[in-house]
Amino acid sequence: MQNESFPTFILHCARLALSLHKIGYGSAERSSKLDVLRSPCTIFAPYKAKRMSEYIVSARKYRPTTFDSVVGQHALTTTLKNAIAQGKLAHAYLFCGPRGVGKTTCARIFAKTINCLSPTANGEACNECESCKAFNEQRSYNIHELDAASNNGVEDIRGLIEQVQIPPQVGRYKVFIIDEVHMLSTAAFNAFLKTLEEPPSHAIFVLATTEKHKILPTILSRCQIYDFARITVADTIKHLAYVAQKEGITYEPEALHVIAEKADGGMRDALSIFDQVTSFCEGNITYQKVIEDLNVLDYDEYFSMTDTLLKCDIPSAMARLNNILSKGFEANYFIGGLASHFRNLLMSRDEQTLPLLDVSEQVRQRYHEQAMRCEPKLLYRALKLCNSCDMSYNTARNKRLLVELTLIEVAQAAAGDDDPSCGRRPTRRLKPIFSHLAAPAVQGQQRTATAAQRPAATNAQRPTTATPPSHTASTPISADNVLQSQSTYQQLTAATNNATPYRARPARTLSIRAMQQQIRAAQSASATPNTASNAQSTTSEKPVAQKLCTPFDADRMTYYWFRYAQQLPKEKYHLMGRMKSMEPQLDTATWTISVELENELVEQYMRKEQISLMNYLRTQLRNDYITLKFNIKADTAPHRAFSRVEQYKEMLNTCPDLEFLRQELNLELA
Repeated sequence: MQNESFPTFILHCARLALSLHKIGYGSAERSSKLDVLRSPCTIFAPYKAKRMSEYIVSARKYRPTTFDSVVGQHALTTTLKNAIAQGKLAHAYLFCGPRGVGKTTCARIFAKTINCLSPTANGEACNECESCKAFNEQRSYNIHELDAASNNGVEDIRGLIEQVQIPPQVGRYKVFIIDEVHMLSTAAFNAFLKTLEEPPSHAIFVLATTEKHKILPTILSRCQIYDFARITVADTIKHLAYVAQKEGITYEPEALHVIAEKADGGMRDALSIFDQVTSFCEGNITYQKVIEDLNVLDYDEYFSMTDTLLKCDIPSAMARLNNILSKGFEANYFIGGLASHFRNLLMSRDEQTLPLLDVSEQVRQRYHEQAMRCEPKLLYRALKLCNSCDMSYNTARNKRLLVELTLIEVAQAAAGDDDPSCGRRPTRRLKPIFSHLAAPAVQGQQRTATAAQRPAATNAQRPTTATPPSHTASTPISADNVLQSQSTYQQLTAATNNATPYRARPARTLSIRAMQQQIRAAQSASATPNTASNAQSTTSEKPVAQKLCTPFDADRMTYYWFRYAQQLPKEKYHLMGRMKSMEPQLDTATWTISVELENELVEQYMRKEQISLMNYLRTQLRNDYITLKFNIKADTAPHRAFSRVEQYKEMLNTCPDLEFLRQELNLELA
C-alpha cells in the first residue's frame, strides 16, 4: 500500500465497499468476511467494555439494602421499623439532612419493606417474595422516583398526580420518592398541596431534601419530618474498615481517620474518597500516602508549630510557615487548622472534655502531653488571635503578613508581655495624677495631721459657692490648689479612679471607717470657736460635695471630644463625622469650649447632643465648670448671581454706562 498512489488507494476502498454491499444480510459468508475485516481494536472492544462494566464504585456497591445496615441513623431506622410492624404508616414523610447521610437510601428501603409480602419479625424485608425480587432487579412498578431539580414545574406535578390515581398491580402501596424537593417552584408546591394532604389510600409520598428551610410551611405541616444527623467519625471509620476488609485492602487506622474527617459527616463522600485513595495507594492505604493524595496538613505540622511558638522562636516559625505555603496550602487554611489545634489542646486538658476529640488514641495522647505544657490563658489568647485573623483574612491586602503577625502575637503571649526578646517593650505603669495620693499610708496620715494644724488657711481657701473661679496671672491654678478645694472623700475617690487597674499598689489599708475618721478629723480641725449656731455646726459635720475644677489643656479636651464622637451609635453616624471635622477651641479662663458650626441644621443636631456631650466632658476631664458654646460660621463666600436680573446688576457694578445704553435702546430685562 505504501508504493501505491492515493487514487489507487481510493479505488481499492471503493471495490471493498462494493463487495460488502453484494454480501447478503445475515449470511455466513458475510460474517466470515466481516470477521476478517475487523481491526484488532474492534475485535477486543466487547471484552474491554465488559471489564469496565464490572467495576462498581463503593458508594453504590455497598449501599445499604436493609434498615440494620444503615450507618449512623439508628433512631430513625428504628422508628420506621416500628411504624411498619405496627401498621402505623403516614401518607407523607420528609427526610431532611446533609448530603450523603442516607436519605434516599432509607426511602428506598422503606418503600421495599412496606410492599414486602412476608416481612421478617424485626421489620425487615424478606428479599424472597416477588415484590422484593422486583425491587432488587429494578423492575418494580410500585416505586416511582422523581428528581425535583429537573422536574420542578406545574406540568410535572400534574403528571405525578395522574400516576397517583392508578392503584398498584402487585403489592399494597405505591411509593413516590421526590428527591431535592426544595427545588420545586412555588406554583408546583401549591398544585401539590391538595394531593399531598389527602392522597389515595394506596399512595405514600417520601420527600427528601438538604434544605428544609426552603420548603413551604404548608408542605411541612402535612408531613412527618425525620432529621438525619451527620455520621460521626467513629461510625465512618468502622464502615470504611468493613469495606476495606471486603475488598481485601490493607489500611492504617490513622489513614481512615483522615478520610473520615475529610468527608465531614457524609458517608457517600467518605466512600468516594476511599476509592480515590485506594487507586493511589494500590491496595495498601497508609497515613503518609493519604495526606499526600488528599493534600491535607499533617498533625505533626501543627504540633511542631505549637512547640516553636511556645519557645518564642519566631524565625523558626516563619520558616515553617514558608514551608507550608510552598507546598500549595492557603494561609487561611493553615490558620483555621491551627485554631482547631488550639481548641483540641484546650479540650484535652481535662478528662471530661478529652473524649470530645475525634482523633485516634495515639494522637489524643499527644494532645494531652502538649496541653499540659500550655497555660489555659495562653490557649484562650491564641484562639482569639487565630479567630480574629480568620475573620480579617478576606479583607486584608497582605494576607501573608496578617498570618505572620498572628503567629508573632501568639509567640509573645506564650513568652509573656515583659519579655524583651520577643520584640515587646516592658509594660508601662501609669503614673497617678496626684502623686501624694499614691504614696504609702504613712505619708497620707502625716499629710492629714499637717492639714489639721492649718484649719484657718484651709477653710479660707475652700469655696462656698458654685461660681467658676477667675483665672489670672497672679493666681495660677495648680494641682495643690484644686486638691485643697475638694473634700477628703473626693480626694480618695479621685485617687481610686486614677489608679492603674490590675497593678500591685503600695501596701496600705483603705476602708470606709478610715475614710470617715479622716473626714471627721479634717472637719473638727477646720471648725472655729465662734460658731454661728448649732444648726450650722451640725451641717458642717457632713461632707459637702464641692464642684470639681481640675485643669486641663486643649489636647486633652480634643482627645475626649473625638472619643465621644467615636462612641456614638449607628443612628448618629452623620453626627460622628461632623464632630470629627470640627475644631473646638478652649477658653481656660472660663472653661468654655467654643465650636463653629457650618449651618443651622448642624446646630440643631448639636443642641440635641449638648447635654450628653457636656456631661461626658465634665466626667472625663473632672471639671464641673465646662460649658459648650456653638457659633455659626459667617458666610464669607461671594454671592453668585443666578438670574438675568442679578447678572445685570453685577455688571452694573463694573460698568454703570450699561444702564444708559439700555434706556437709549429701550431694552427690557427678561
